[in-house]
Formats: sequence, C-alpha cells, structure tokens
Amino acid sequence: MKKLNLVVSAVLVLSLLAGCGSNSASNETGSGAGSDSAANDTAPIKLTWFDKNTGDAFTNPVAKAITEKTGVTVEIQQPTGNPLEKLNLMLASNDLPDVLMLDRGSDIMNKYIASGAIIPLNDLIDQYGTNIKKMYGDTLKKTRSADGKNYYLANWYGLEKYPVFGFLMRMDMLKELGVGDKVNNGEPFTAQEFEDLLVKFKEKYPTIDGKPSIPMTLNGEDMGSVQWTFKGMFGMKTYYEENGELKKDIRDPRYLDMMKFINALYNKGLIDKEWATMKTKQYEQKIAAGNVFATANASWNVGAPNTLLKADAPEGTNKEERQLYQFKVLGPNIAADQTTYGPKSSLGWDGVTISKTNKDPVRTIKMLDYLASEEGQYLLMWGIEGKDWDMKDGKHVPRQEVLDAFTKDWNEASKTTGIRKWTWMIKNGPGSDGTPYDLIGRYKSDPTTDLAIKNLADTAYDTAPYDNLGPAGGTPEAIMEQKVSETINKYYLKMALAPTEQQVTDMYNQMMKEVEAAGLAKLEKVYNENYQTRLELWK
Repeated sequence: MKKLNLVVSAVLVLSLLAGCGSNSASNETGSGAGSDSAANDTAPIKLTWFDKNTGDAFTNPVAKAITEKTGVTVEIQQPTGNPLEKLNLMLASNDLPDVLMLDRGSDIMNKYIASGAIIPLNDLIDQYGTNIKKMYGDTLKKTRSADGKNYYLANWYGLEKYPVFGFLMRMDMLKELGVGDKVNNGEPFTAQEFEDLLVKFKEKYPTIDGKPSIPMTLNGEDMGSVQWTFKGMFGMKTYYEENGELKKDIRDPRYLDMMKFINALYNKGLIDKEWATMKTKQYEQKIAAGNVFATANASWNVGAPNTLLKADAPEGTNKEERQLYQFKVLGPNIAADQTTYGPKSSLGWDGVTISKTNKDPVRTIKMLDYLASEEGQYLLMWGIEGKDWDMKDGKHVPRQEVLDAFTKDWNEASKTTGIRKWTWMIKNGPGSDGTPYDLIGRYKSDPTTDLAIKNLADTAYDTAPYDNLGPAGGTPEAIMEQKVSETINKYYLKMALAPTEQQVTDMYNQMMKEVEAAGLAKLEKVYNENYQTRLELWK
C-alpha cells in the first residue's frame, strides 16, 4: 500500500509539473500541449489557417470579436495560384498549417486523411465539442471516413429547402403573352405550355430594338447548369436507381426523352443557335441586351443581367418585371412533385480540419466549437451586436445600413465589416429565433427570389447519399470514368444539335456502345460498392 501511495504521489507531481509547463508554453508562445484548464481558454494563441476561399487578413471587426471571445488570432494562408497545387506541395513537404479548409469528399481530402496529415476529431469533439454535437447532430455520423472517424467539420451543412435550377422567363413578356394570371401563383408550366410560350414570343416579337429576338438562350460554358435544369424538368437525379441499384443517369429511360425535347426546341428555332459555343460573359451580355425571353439556369447566375435589365427599364415601366423570373416546367408525364430542380447536399461544401503539426488541438477545437454555436454563427454571418444588428423582441434584427452596404457593394461590405467573410462551420437554415444564419443570402429577399421559392422550393432533394461515389484517383476505374464522362459530354451536344430526331436516337445508341466499351459496367460496380459502404457507415 505504501508503495502504491508513492507511485500515486509521483504521478500527481509529474502531472502538476506537466500542466505548469503546458500553460507556460501556451501563454508565452501561443502554442502548447493543449491544456483544457478554464484559465487557459482565452490565453493568446496564433493559428496558421489555410483557406482557399479568402485571403483577407484576420483583422476585420468580426475577426477581432472572435479573438476577443476565444483568444485565438488567425494567420490566413491562401495561395496566389492553384489551391490544389499548394495543398499537394504542403503535403509532400510536411509543411502544414495548423488548420486547413479542404473540399469535402475530394481526392485531396482523402490524401490528407490517408497520409495522417490531419487528425481524427472524435475524442476532441466528445470532450470539448458541446456546440458541435448539438448543431451538427446526425451530420457527424454522415461525414465519417471509412474508418469510422471524423476528420473534418463541414460548412454549409444541413438540407435547405431552397431553389437551385429552373427555367427563367421575363415577367413583363409573360404578361404580354397572356399568362399573367399564372405567373405569381406557384403553378408550373407543362412542357407544351412552355414551348407554346417560346413560339408566341417569336411570333409577337420578331425583333426587339432592331435585334432579332431570341426565345431561349443557354450558357455553353456552364453545361452543368444546362444539364441539371433539364434533368430537373424530367425528374432525374444524380443516378438512375432501379431496384436499389445505382446506374449512370444515361440509362434512365427519361434521358433520351430529355435529349429529344432539347433537340426539338433547337430545330424549331426556339433555342439560340450560338448557345453551344457561348462563354459566360457573352451569355450575360446577350440576356442584358433585352431581346431574350428565357433561359435555363440557377437563379443566381442571371443576377448580373437582371440588374442591367432593371437599370435599362424605360421611364414609366415596372423595372422589377423586366427581370427573368424562375419557374417550374414539367416534362411529359412528370408530376409537379416529381421534378428535381433542387439538388443540394446536406453535408455541405468544405471541411475544416486540424493538421498533425498543430501544437494545440484542444484550443483549436474549442475555437471551432464556439464558431459552431448559435452565437458564433450569428457573429460570422451577421456581425457585431449593437453595431451591425440588434436583438429586438427576442429576434435578431439587422441594421438597415448594413443591408444597404451589401446591396451597394457586396465584396466591399464583407471586407469592411467581416460579415460573411469567413464561412467556417456555417449551417444552413434558421437559428432558434427563426432568422436565417445567412443574413445576406437569405434575410433580405427580392421579388425574383420570393417567386423562385414559391415555384421551386419543393423540388429540393438531398444528394448526400450519392456524392463522391466514384473511383479513387489514380485507379484504372478513375481513367474509365474520365473517358465515360468525356464521351457523354461529347454526345450531349451532338444530340442537342442533331438535324433530326432519328439522329438523336442513333447518336444515343452509339454513345451507349462507346461508354460500355470504356468500362461503364465496371464503374457502376464501384458506385454501388461505395454506396453500400456509405449506407452501412451511416447506420
């Protein structure tokens, strides 16, 4: 017993000495062994932080408030060139910052995990992540790696019922074309009604301001938005699922119907003949010129031309109605609730990680836990209470000058105030008082957004189960996937621009032969194996 007491005493002495040493290092140098004593929670500490999204210095009012709350100052590291190249270089040289923001589910994230360059967060979250566990909930289960551990904390997580893609049409012209009773009530257009509108527009306006009118234009440089809008119309998702098995979307029977529909509009002269080679700048200029009736896109991608259309509104006209508004169009035999215009992942975009060289992961996770809290969310996204917003009757209320500043110049307002500059740990949706965490993106609405929500919010669906199911980089299957994707993209344009409907079918059949030869079946096996592994991991 005496021997045991001596051992215990020795351990206690060593523990106290270690604790003193840790606190001293943390207070004096800003890095320590990670003491969790309350006295050390706000001692000055500096973290180096790789953020591919912003290179601003951590000196704005929001940054200073974070430092005041947590004791942490951040040295932002952002590459001047390609972020991926910088990340690969840091990994190879083992010259790692304390914290890294990486693309969630990406090859580079997988490399950092496999090499041990970033640490698992589970124990840290269990001990110090009260707010993280409360806010993230089941998301933590779904962002686990294959080994069952969490290596990152997602941002923009949580499924948000919010419109993404849709068919956009000029409101003033819709009313002139005789559908004014339908444009504001959330009612969808059928495929035939949409086509009839394009025809009527062309007949009513052969030219506008001396320029040939264009019923519909598309952005050839943003094929993703074009494809996802038409897929949404036909109720298609990331994969074609049949009897629980995932297949490439081109196997969906509706895929060929979709291509025939696009091709028919093109051959009837209802889609801009130049769309396939058009760049984004040209696309925006074309819409802003005022002679385009419709397009297919995400609503935010027409923000710039809509602003110009309003600015050029003739005196005495309703400038708000001169904009393109987003609507739901139903594919043949597709019900309104079957459309899939709103693909969104509940698991977000980026992941905040802690590197293996971080000298104080405890203080780091405590800072992240603060940022994940409601208080932290409103600080990051709304700014400083009493300066940028006030609490009135239990609700966050933004000051009008802040909203006005963002309306005038978003980038400058964000840089000056710090609001929405750092998007670490951000959650979609409203806080406990019902106000959205994303002040600038969600609080202040406008007529185009309001109608888009009414028309398309119910088309949102969670893509998270299907995200990043492809083969690992550098594998033979990854080469197959690249070949298959290139083939599909090549034939997409060929089918869209084909001279006849029969040629669309012929090209589709030829495409299927080529992708089968390129290894489509092997790829689909990988998708399904990864899918089943994911479902098992999420249990």
